[in-house]
Amino acid sequence: MKRILRNATLAVALLGSAGMATASSIPGMRGHDHTGITVPDMKQAVDFFTEVVGCKKAMSFGPFADDKGTFMQDLLGVDPKAVIEQVTMVRCGYGSNIELFKYTAPDQKDLTPKNSDIGGFHIAFYVDDVAAAKAYLDAKGVKTRMGPLPVKEGPAAGQTILYFQAPWGLQLEAISYPAGMAYEKGAETVLWSPKNPEK
Repeated sequence: MKRILRNATLAVALLGSAGMATASSIPGMRGHDHTGITVPDMKQAVDFFTEVVGCKKAMSFGPFADDKGTFMQDLLGVDPKAVIEQVTMVRCGYGSNIELFKYTAPDQKDLTPKNSDIGGFHIAFYVDDVAAAKAYLDAKGVKTRMGPLPVKEGPAAGQTILYFQAPWGLQLEAISYPAGMAYEKGAETVLWSPKNPEK
């Protein structure tokens, strides 16, 4: 029995070192590809991400709908009569991509979650200088919150943050940690960062 367990442990170690999936991983998972966001106005969203944030538009496609069946519900978990009018993909520097959706649906809700709401979220962009980012955003008329806020204690010490909002209320963040964060000293896993895209 001990030999079987030892062999199973060795097999798992070999599979993991060969880049194959283990029981605690989606098979072949390599990283975060994109974040999808439903927006009220596609032109406004594309203009904001390209002309204010600095992302680049890569492609647009659509529409998608199923007038007679349940394709939209089966594939996406939305109302069967939902329509994706357009999808636009943008690339943002050395980070993962953002996928913008313009939907219409019979049961569509128009709400903007706060970060404290279940299902609430934000997108963070790494910047070299959070104070310069705030000055730029303020000059563009973008709603910014308190900050830049330097974090001086705990595992995140070394980062500086600033929250801001897209015109339709999407929560965003500018973050910087040019000298790293405190947790990195002795950490078994270090977070990926767009400041070092090759790591």
